[in-house]
Amino acid sequence: MSGNEACAEGAITAGCRFFAGYPITPATEIMEVMARRMPEVGGVFLQCEDEISSIAAVLGAVLAGAKGMTATSGPGFSLMQENLGWAVMCEIPCVVVDCQRAGPSTGLPTRISQGDVMQCLWGRHGDNMIVALAPNTPQEMFDLTIRAFNIAETFRVPVILLADEEVAHVREKVEIPNHDELKLVWRRNPKVPPKEFLPFKPDAQGVPPPLPTLGAGYHFHFTGLSHDEKGYPIDDPEKHLELVRRLRDKLVNNSKEFTYFEKRDSHDSRIAVVSFGSVSRVALGAVIEAEKEGIPVNYLRLITIWPFPYDEVHKIAGGVDYILVPELNAGQLVHNVTEAAKGKAQVVPLMGIARQFKPKEILDAIKKLL
Repeated sequence: MSGNEACAEGAITAGCRFFAGYPITPATEIMEVMARRMPEVGGVFLQCEDEISSIAAVLGAVLAGAKGMTATSGPGFSLMQENLGWAVMCEIPCVVVDCQRAGPSTGLPTRISQGDVMQCLWGRHGDNMIVALAPNTPQEMFDLTIRAFNIAETFRVPVILLADEEVAHVREKVEIPNHDELKLVWRRNPKVPPKEFLPFKPDAQGVPPPLPTLGAGYHFHFTGLSHDEKGYPIDDPEKHLELVRRLRDKLVNNSKEFTYFEKRDSHDSRIAVVSFGSVSRVALGAVIEAEKEGIPVNYLRLITIWPFPYDEVHKIAGGVDYILVPELNAGQLVHNVTEAAKGKAQVVPLMGIARQFKPKEILDAIKKLL
Protein backbone atom coordinates (compact mmCIF):
# COMPACT_ATOMS: atom_id res chain seq x y z
CA MET A 1 0.00 0.00 0.00
CA SER A 2 0.92 3.62 -0.24
CA GLY A 3 1.03 5.54 3.01
CA ASN A 4 -2.20 7.34 2.13
CA GLU A 5 -4.00 4.09 1.37
CA ALA A 6 -2.73 2.60 4.63
CA CYS A 7 -3.95 5.66 6.56
CA ALA A 8 -7.47 5.29 5.16
CA GLU A 9 -7.57 1.58 5.98
CA GLY A 10 -6.24 2.28 9.47
CA ALA A 11 -9.02 4.81 10.06
CA ILE A 12 -11.69 2.34 8.97
CA THR A 13 -10.16 -0.35 11.18
CA ALA A 14 -10.22 2.09 14.12
CA GLY A 15 -13.96 2.55 13.62
CA CYS A 16 -14.02 5.79 11.62
CA ARG A 17 -17.39 6.01 9.92
CA PHE A 18 -17.40 9.64 8.81
CA PHE A 19 -14.93 11.35 6.52
CA ALA A 20 -15.25 14.87 5.13
CA GLY A 21 -12.58 16.49 3.01
CA TYR A 22 -11.48 18.53 0.06
CA PRO A 23 -8.90 17.25 -2.45
CA ILE A 24 -5.37 18.59 -1.99
CA THR A 25 -1.94 17.31 -2.95
CA PRO A 26 -0.37 15.19 -1.44
CA ALA A 27 -3.28 13.92 0.70
CA THR A 28 -5.91 13.39 -2.00
CA GLU A 29 -5.55 9.60 -2.12
CA ILE A 30 -6.82 9.33 1.47
CA MET A 31 -10.01 11.05 0.36
CA GLU A 32 -10.28 8.88 -2.75
CA VAL A 33 -10.01 5.65 -0.76
CA MET A 34 -12.51 6.89 1.82
CA ALA A 35 -14.95 7.86 -0.95
CA ARG A 36 -14.91 4.25 -2.09
CA ARG A 37 -14.67 2.51 1.26
CA MET A 38 -17.05 4.46 3.50
CA PRO A 39 -20.23 3.17 1.76
CA GLU A 40 -18.81 -0.36 1.93
CA VAL A 41 -18.55 -0.26 5.73
CA GLY A 42 -21.79 1.62 6.41
CA GLY A 43 -20.08 4.98 6.84
CA VAL A 44 -20.60 8.41 5.33
CA PHE A 45 -18.29 10.23 2.92
CA LEU A 46 -18.73 13.95 2.26
CA GLN A 47 -16.75 16.04 -0.21
CA CYS A 48 -16.95 19.63 0.96
CA GLU A 49 -16.38 22.93 -0.80
CA ASP A 50 -13.28 23.68 1.26
CA GLU A 51 -11.27 22.65 4.30
CA ILE A 52 -13.16 24.95 6.66
CA SER A 53 -16.43 23.13 6.08
CA SER A 54 -14.61 19.77 6.08
CA ILE A 55 -13.39 20.03 9.66
CA ALA A 56 -16.72 21.60 10.71
CA ALA A 57 -18.59 18.62 9.25
CA VAL A 58 -16.28 16.19 11.04
CA LEU A 59 -16.88 17.87 14.40
CA GLY A 60 -20.62 17.80 13.83
CA ALA A 61 -20.48 14.10 12.98
CA VAL A 62 -18.46 13.38 16.13
CA LEU A 63 -21.06 15.16 18.27
CA ALA A 64 -23.69 13.02 16.54
CA GLY A 65 -21.88 9.88 17.70
CA ALA A 66 -19.45 8.94 14.93
CA LYS A 67 -15.69 8.64 14.88
CA GLY A 68 -14.62 11.28 12.35
CA MET A 69 -11.53 12.18 10.33
CA THR A 70 -10.35 14.57 7.65
CA ALA A 71 -7.10 14.80 5.67
CA THR A 72 -5.32 17.74 4.11
CA SER A 73 -1.97 19.45 3.51
CA GLY A 74 -0.41 22.72 4.66
CA PRO A 75 -2.74 25.33 3.06
CA GLY A 76 -5.85 23.35 4.04
CA PHE A 77 -4.47 22.73 7.52
CA SER A 78 -4.19 26.50 7.93
CA LEU A 79 -7.88 26.88 7.10
CA MET A 80 -8.84 24.27 9.70
CA GLN A 81 -7.19 25.99 12.63
CA GLU A 82 -10.19 28.01 13.88
CA ASN A 83 -12.42 24.96 14.09
CA LEU A 84 -9.59 22.95 15.59
CA GLY A 85 -9.39 25.59 18.31
CA TRP A 86 -13.12 25.08 18.93
CA ALA A 87 -12.52 21.32 19.14
CA VAL A 88 -9.76 21.89 21.71
CA MET A 89 -11.99 24.16 23.80
CA CYS A 90 -15.03 21.87 23.58
CA GLU A 91 -12.86 18.73 23.90
CA ILE A 92 -14.21 17.03 20.78
CA PRO A 93 -12.27 13.90 19.73
CA CYS A 94 -11.29 13.72 16.05
CA VAL A 95 -8.31 12.94 13.81
CA VAL A 96 -6.76 15.30 11.26
CA VAL A 97 -4.13 14.01 8.82
CA ASP A 98 -1.66 16.59 7.50
CA CYS A 99 0.51 15.36 4.62
CA GLN A 100 3.05 18.18 4.55
CA ARG A 101 4.29 19.82 1.36
CA ALA A 102 6.68 22.67 0.59
CA GLY A 103 5.34 26.16 1.34
CA PRO A 104 4.64 28.94 2.20
CA SER A 105 1.32 29.41 0.38
CA THR A 106 0.90 27.12 -2.63
CA GLY A 107 4.67 26.64 -2.69
CA LEU A 108 5.72 23.40 -4.40
CA PRO A 109 2.64 21.18 -4.01
CA THR A 110 4.33 17.94 -5.07
CA ARG A 111 7.51 18.42 -3.02
CA ILE A 112 8.22 17.16 0.48
CA SER A 113 8.37 19.30 3.60
CA GLN A 114 8.22 19.18 7.39
CA GLY A 115 7.17 22.80 7.66
CA ASP A 116 3.94 22.38 9.67
CA VAL A 117 5.54 21.26 12.93
CA MET A 118 4.96 24.53 14.75
CA GLN A 119 1.59 25.08 13.10
CA CYS A 120 0.45 21.85 14.80
CA LEU A 121 1.17 23.33 18.20
CA TRP A 122 0.60 27.06 17.73
CA GLY A 123 -1.66 27.30 14.66
CA ARG A 124 -4.67 28.13 16.80
CA HIS A 125 -4.80 31.36 18.77
CA GLY A 126 -4.65 31.31 22.53
CA ASP A 127 -2.85 28.87 24.80
CA ASN A 128 -3.61 25.24 24.08
CA MET A 129 -2.04 21.82 23.69
CA ILE A 130 -2.58 19.16 21.05
CA VAL A 131 -1.26 15.69 20.22
CA ALA A 132 0.74 15.13 17.03
CA LEU A 133 2.20 11.81 15.83
CA ALA A 134 4.77 11.57 13.00
CA PRO A 135 4.82 8.29 11.00
CA ASN A 136 7.75 7.32 8.77
CA THR A 137 6.37 4.27 6.90
CA PRO A 138 3.07 3.14 5.36
CA GLN A 139 2.89 0.59 8.17
CA GLU A 140 2.98 3.42 10.70
CA MET A 141 0.41 5.37 8.67
CA PHE A 142 -1.87 2.41 9.41
CA ASP A 143 -0.81 1.79 13.02
CA LEU A 144 -0.59 5.41 14.17
CA THR A 145 -3.95 6.30 12.63
CA ILE A 146 -5.49 3.71 14.93
CA ARG A 147 -3.50 5.06 17.88
CA ALA A 148 -4.61 8.59 16.98
CA PHE A 149 -8.27 7.59 17.26
CA ASN A 150 -7.60 5.82 20.56
CA ILE A 151 -5.88 8.90 22.02
CA ALA A 152 -8.62 11.18 20.73
CA GLU A 153 -11.37 9.10 22.35
CA THR A 154 -9.47 8.50 25.60
CA PHE A 155 -8.59 12.14 26.26
CA ARG A 156 -11.33 13.95 24.30
CA VAL A 157 -8.88 15.87 22.13
CA PRO A 158 -8.12 16.43 18.43
CA VAL A 159 -5.09 14.40 17.29
CA ILE A 160 -2.89 15.31 14.31
CA LEU A 161 -1.22 12.64 12.19
CA LEU A 162 1.71 14.69 10.89
CA ALA A 163 2.84 12.87 7.76
CA ASP A 164 4.70 14.23 4.73
CA GLU A 165 4.64 13.80 0.96
CA GLU A 166 7.18 10.97 0.97
CA VAL A 167 5.43 8.89 3.64
CA ALA A 168 2.10 9.58 1.93
CA HIS A 169 3.19 8.28 -1.47
CA VAL A 170 5.82 5.61 -0.88
CA ARG A 171 4.52 2.06 -1.44
CA GLU A 172 5.60 -0.70 0.95
CA LYS A 173 4.31 -3.84 2.57
CA VAL A 174 1.68 -3.22 5.25
CA GLU A 175 0.64 -5.97 7.63
CA ILE A 176 -3.00 -5.78 8.69
CA PRO A 177 -3.48 -7.53 12.06
CA ASN A 178 -6.50 -9.62 12.95
CA HIS A 179 -9.23 -7.41 14.33
CA ASP A 180 -9.32 -9.25 17.65
CA GLU A 181 -5.62 -8.46 18.17
CA LEU A 182 -6.23 -4.71 18.09
CA LYS A 183 -6.87 -2.52 21.09
CA LEU A 184 -9.59 -0.07 20.08
CA VAL A 185 -11.11 2.62 22.29
CA TRP A 186 -14.85 3.04 21.81
CA ARG A 187 -16.96 5.85 23.15
CA ARG A 188 -18.76 4.95 26.37
CA ASN A 189 -22.16 6.11 27.52
CA PRO A 190 -22.35 8.36 30.61
CA LYS A 191 -22.73 6.49 33.89
CA VAL A 192 -25.08 9.06 35.39
CA PRO A 193 -28.65 10.04 34.45
CA PRO A 194 -29.14 13.09 32.21
CA LYS A 195 -30.00 15.45 35.08
CA GLU A 196 -26.69 14.70 36.80
CA PHE A 197 -24.50 14.77 33.69
CA LEU A 198 -21.76 17.43 33.56
CA PRO A 199 -20.08 17.36 30.12
CA PHE A 200 -16.94 19.17 31.26
CA LYS A 201 -16.40 17.83 34.78
CA PRO A 202 -12.88 16.30 34.82
CA ASP A 203 -11.88 13.04 36.42
CA ALA A 204 -8.64 12.48 38.34
CA GLN A 205 -6.68 12.60 35.05
CA GLY A 206 -8.26 15.91 34.09
CA VAL A 207 -10.41 14.29 31.38
CA PRO A 208 -14.16 15.00 31.20
CA PRO A 209 -16.67 12.16 30.67
CA PRO A 210 -17.30 10.65 27.23
CA LEU A 211 -19.59 12.57 24.94
CA PRO A 212 -23.11 11.14 24.74
CA THR A 213 -24.64 11.07 21.28
CA LEU A 214 -26.80 14.08 20.53
CA GLY A 215 -30.44 13.06 20.71
CA ALA A 216 -29.85 10.39 23.37
CA GLY A 217 -31.55 12.39 26.11
CA TYR A 218 -28.52 14.24 27.44
CA HIS A 219 -28.92 17.97 26.96
CA PHE A 220 -25.77 20.03 27.18
CA HIS A 221 -24.26 23.24 25.86
CA PHE A 222 -21.24 23.60 23.58
CA THR A 223 -19.49 26.94 23.16
CA GLY A 224 -16.06 28.22 22.27
CA LEU A 225 -16.44 30.71 25.07
CA SER A 226 -14.81 29.95 28.39
CA HIS A 227 -17.33 27.75 30.19
CA ASP A 228 -18.14 25.95 33.40
CA GLU A 229 -18.60 22.19 33.92
CA LYS A 230 -22.12 22.42 32.48
CA GLY A 231 -20.80 24.04 29.31
CA TYR A 232 -22.33 27.46 29.97
CA PRO A 233 -20.29 30.65 29.36
CA ILE A 234 -18.43 32.31 32.20
CA ASP A 235 -16.66 35.68 32.39
CA ASP A 236 -14.14 35.00 35.13
CA PRO A 237 -10.38 35.28 34.39
CA GLU A 238 -9.47 32.95 37.27
CA LYS A 239 -11.92 30.28 36.12
CA HIS A 240 -10.68 30.70 32.56
CA LEU A 241 -7.07 30.20 33.69
CA GLU A 242 -8.17 27.06 35.52
CA LEU A 243 -9.83 25.75 32.36
CA VAL A 244 -6.84 26.51 30.11
CA ARG A 245 -4.50 24.80 32.57
CA ARG A 246 -6.69 21.71 32.67
CA LEU A 247 -6.88 21.49 28.87
CA ARG A 248 -3.08 21.57 28.76
CA ASP A 249 -2.37 19.43 31.80
CA LYS A 250 -4.66 16.57 30.79
CA LEU A 251 -2.21 15.93 27.93
CA VAL A 252 1.10 16.96 29.46
CA ASN A 253 0.50 15.04 32.70
CA ASN A 254 -0.66 11.93 30.84
CA SER A 255 1.81 12.16 27.97
CA LYS A 256 3.67 8.98 28.98
CA GLU A 257 0.62 7.06 27.78
CA PHE A 258 1.16 8.25 24.20
CA THR A 259 4.84 9.23 23.98
CA TYR A 260 6.39 7.01 21.33
CA PHE A 261 9.98 7.03 20.13
CA GLU A 262 12.65 4.75 18.69
CA LYS A 263 16.32 4.88 19.65
CA ARG A 264 19.72 3.23 19.19
CA ASP A 265 22.55 3.78 21.65
CA SER A 266 26.18 3.38 20.67
CA HIS A 267 28.94 2.94 23.24
CA ASP A 268 31.24 5.96 23.67
CA SER A 269 29.29 8.11 21.23
CA ARG A 270 29.88 11.87 21.32
CA ILE A 271 27.13 12.58 18.77
CA ALA A 272 23.38 11.94 18.66
CA VAL A 273 21.01 12.42 15.74
CA VAL A 274 17.42 13.41 16.57
CA SER A 275 14.88 13.33 13.72
CA PHE A 276 11.29 12.49 12.84
CA GLY A 277 9.08 11.47 9.91
CA SER A 278 10.62 10.38 6.61
CA VAL A 279 13.90 12.14 7.44
CA SER A 280 14.43 9.64 10.26
CA ARG A 281 14.81 6.84 7.70
CA VAL A 282 17.59 8.73 5.95
CA ALA A 283 19.14 9.64 9.29
CA LEU A 284 19.19 6.00 10.38
CA GLY A 285 20.96 5.07 7.16
CA ALA A 286 23.59 7.74 7.85
CA VAL A 287 24.03 6.52 11.44
CA ILE A 288 24.52 2.93 10.29
CA GLU A 289 27.06 4.07 7.69
CA ALA A 290 28.91 6.11 10.32
CA GLU A 291 29.15 3.05 12.56
CA LYS A 292 30.62 1.06 9.65
CA GLU A 293 33.34 3.73 9.45
CA GLY A 294 34.03 3.41 13.17
CA ILE A 295 32.05 6.48 14.25
CA PRO A 296 29.60 5.64 17.06
CA VAL A 297 26.42 7.72 16.87
CA ASN A 298 23.28 7.65 19.03
CA TYR A 299 19.96 7.82 17.22
CA LEU A 300 16.58 9.04 18.45
CA ARG A 301 13.47 9.10 16.28
CA LEU A 302 10.58 11.11 17.68
CA ILE A 303 7.21 9.57 16.87
CA THR A 304 5.25 11.75 19.28
CA ILE A 305 6.07 15.35 18.39
CA TRP A 306 3.54 17.07 20.66
CA PRO A 307 3.56 17.07 23.61
CA PHE A 308 7.31 17.20 23.08
CA PRO A 309 9.26 14.40 24.87
CA TYR A 310 11.58 16.71 26.80
CA ASP A 311 12.71 14.05 29.29
CA GLU A 312 13.91 11.62 26.63
CA VAL A 313 15.79 14.28 24.67
CA HIS A 314 17.34 15.60 27.89
CA LYS A 315 18.52 12.09 28.72
CA ILE A 316 20.14 11.78 25.28
CA ALA A 317 21.84 15.17 25.70
CA GLY A 318 23.41 14.09 28.97
CA GLY A 319 25.51 11.44 27.24
CA VAL A 320 26.88 13.26 24.18
CA ASP A 321 28.64 16.47 23.15
CA TYR A 322 26.54 17.22 20.08
CA ILE A 323 22.96 16.66 18.90
CA LEU A 324 22.41 16.92 15.16
CA VAL A 325 18.82 17.73 14.16
CA PRO A 326 18.08 17.22 10.44
CA GLU A 327 14.62 18.41 9.41
CA LEU A 328 12.99 19.53 6.18
CA ASN A 329 12.21 23.11 7.16
CA ALA A 330 14.07 26.27 8.11
CA GLY A 331 14.52 25.03 11.69
CA GLN A 332 11.48 24.27 13.84
CA LEU A 333 11.77 21.25 16.12
CA VAL A 334 15.42 22.14 16.75
CA HIS A 335 14.26 24.86 19.16
CA ASN A 336 12.54 22.31 21.39
CA VAL A 337 15.54 20.00 21.20
CA THR A 338 17.73 22.90 22.32
CA GLU A 339 15.38 23.69 25.19
CA ALA A 340 15.35 20.02 26.26
CA ALA A 341 19.15 19.71 26.10
CA LYS A 342 19.53 22.53 28.66
CA GLY A 343 23.13 23.16 27.65
CA LYS A 344 24.28 19.59 28.26
CA ALA A 345 25.00 19.16 24.55
CA GLN A 346 25.45 21.56 21.66
CA VAL A 347 22.46 21.34 19.32
CA VAL A 348 23.29 21.65 15.62
CA PRO A 349 20.52 22.18 13.04
CA LEU A 350 20.66 20.65 9.56
CA MET A 351 18.01 22.31 7.40
CA GLY A 352 16.57 21.30 4.07
CA ILE A 353 13.51 22.43 2.13
CA ALA A 354 11.52 20.85 -0.73
CA ARG A 355 13.74 17.79 -1.21
CA GLN A 356 14.74 14.80 0.87
CA PHE A 357 18.20 14.59 2.42
CA LYS A 358 20.68 12.10 1.07
CA PRO A 359 22.35 9.83 3.64
CA LYS A 360 25.74 11.28 2.68
CA GLU A 361 24.59 14.81 3.61
CA ILE A 362 23.73 13.72 7.13
CA LEU A 363 26.88 11.58 7.36
CA ASP A 364 29.03 14.55 6.29
CA ALA A 365 27.31 16.69 8.93
CA ILE A 366 28.15 14.05 11.54
CA LYS A 367 31.81 13.99 10.50
CA LYS A 368 32.09 17.76 10.79
CA LEU A 369 31.30 17.46 14.49
CA LEU A 370 34.22 15.12 15.20
